[in-house]
Amino acid sequence: MTKYILASLLSLAAVQAGLAQTAHYTTANAHAHNDYEHDIPFFTAYYKHFGSVEADVFARNGQLYVAHEEKGIDSARTLAKLYLQPLQAMLKKYNGDIFDNGSSLQLLIDFKTDSLVTMQTLLRQLQQFPDITRCPHIQLVISGSQPVPAQWKEYPGYILFDGKKDGVYTAAQQQRIPLFSYNFKDYTQWNGKGAIVAPEKERLQSLIDSVHHMGKKIRFWGAPDNVNTWITLSGMGVDYIGTDHPEGLAAFLDSRPMAGYRAADPHQVYAARYVNNDRLSKVKNVILLIGDGMGLTQIYAGYTANRGKLNLLQMINIGFSKTSSADSYITDSAAGATAMATGQKTNNRYIGVDATGVKHPAIPDLIQRYGMESALISAGDITDATPAAFYGHQPERSMQDAIARDLLQSPVSILVGGGLRHFEQRNDSLAARLQQKGYTISRRFADLDNMHTAKWLLLDDSAVVPVLKGRGDFLARSLQKTIQHLQDNQHGFFIMAEGAQIDAGGHANNVPYNVTEMLDFDKAIGAAMQFADTNGETLVIVTADHETGGLSLLGGDIREGYVNGHFSTNDHTAVMVPVFAYGPHSLDFRGVYENTEIFEKIMKILSERK
Repeated sequence: MTKYILASLLSLAAVQAGLAQTAHYTTANAHAHNDYEHDIPFFTAYYKHFGSVEADVFARNGQLYVAHEEKGIDSARTLAKLYLQPLQAMLKKYNGDIFDNGSSLQLLIDFKTDSLVTMQTLLRQLQQFPDITRCPHIQLVISGSQPVPAQWKEYPGYILFDGKKDGVYTAAQQQRIPLFSYNFKDYTQWNGKGAIVAPEKERLQSLIDSVHHMGKKIRFWGAPDNVNTWITLSGMGVDYIGTDHPEGLAAFLDSRPMAGYRAADPHQVYAARYVNNDRLSKVKNVILLIGDGMGLTQIYAGYTANRGKLNLLQMINIGFSKTSSADSYITDSAAGATAMATGQKTNNRYIGVDATGVKHPAIPDLIQRYGMESALISAGDITDATPAAFYGHQPERSMQDAIARDLLQSPVSILVGGGLRHFEQRNDSLAARLQQKGYTISRRFADLDNMHTAKWLLLDDSAVVPVLKGRGDFLARSLQKTIQHLQDNQHGFFIMAEGAQIDAGGHANNVPYNVTEMLDFDKAIGAAMQFADTNGETLVIVTADHETGGLSLLGGDIREGYVNGHFSTNDHTAVMVPVFAYGPHSLDFRGVYENTEIFEKIMKILSERK
């Protein structure tokens, strides 16, 4: 992502219609303004499949020089060298076509010198490039100091003309006009921030509609050049979005198909009763819910898509966790989860060990002394970093077979998720040894309701596909079943349940993936809150190991359940993540603290039980 994109995202206030419309825009709708001023003329825009490029030309001594002003003329920078020769080379490469996918390219040539002299010079040069003039997917459009319309009939049919603001054209002349170009500042003084004031927007929209009514395309020059403007102009139907930042606009447009999501059916939220929502009441059970990759924007995106309601946002005791690892400003899930599971800052990729490689007991190990039972649930692989940190001890998160073997030394009673292969498809007899320790192993999520033994593993990879691919209510049902199974233990339980694929949606820079996983996680949150209110002795904590994707919300519509976003990275970020708490001792989680404090707070609360 370019620095330009990152800077532009700081000041977005998008028009909602534009957000939806951008999903249909591609780089075929992009216009490389003053293309010759880019570091690599023509090819920067061409390789991004821009639909239009612009070159200003000066006629001098039988040659056309490309420059913005006459004083900038360079003998090495001619129209032929920068544009006509590259066009011809691409036509040869693709057997007479300009792109390999059948798209078209418009070359907008802006005359800066006398119209007749410049036109004659252009026509002489084009005689040397007959493949260009014959290609149906190349449009040569003359702008700037163009010949008067009455003279257009004197020029070959492959020469087209840019329509002018006050131009009056006959029917025949209109046939030579593929688009109209206008100075943006003639219609509005909008600076690209916020929204265009209503009267100016109406004036612009009326102009755009009138051009479209003629069956022509439209572009503006002199418009602000940032993300908010691109969204606004595309939302109003402008055919070519001009830019001096072709790579930035290309990156933005390429991301649009995965940028928006509209929820069809919002889920109902639990009506919180805030039973014992204090720091005084006894805590018998702890449910730690980790939204992998979940930051504030993922939460608000879910809130928007669910039409202004989330179970999570009913919680009133909120803090923030600082997530850096021992060796990096930006943590990964292994170090982030290890901090919460063991209270130790560690290096990225380390599981259940500190930064020197020394093993540390996790919460399930430490609460054995209280007679508590433990369970781990993930909407992903149960040997992946976040759940692994609560039972595994390895110097590398990818050692998933070794992590699975660590369960032999762990007191965890229940594991639910994917990753069966790490327990069964191996050279040792791990599955048999686990069965000897009393574990029942099931390979089908459909068996969930029939799991009645004291200790069990339910590992079904087909059940932990993304929500968009049919995972269904795996996470909430698994949590409800596990609570039901453990609630009769008089000494209480600890459950860690992970919304694993919020992270995957962030890595994929896919808003629908991200939001649907957030909504699924919120259903599990609702189930935990409901039990906490019924039980009165259960502390529910909801947090994240880190944020993924650098998601920015460009806009949305809460009433319609529509959200539109843009990612700044396909990796994790360093921003603090929220910590929500509900039930007894939930007040203890207010404030700003290191992620290791989540472990410390849980252990302190449990140690003080009477």
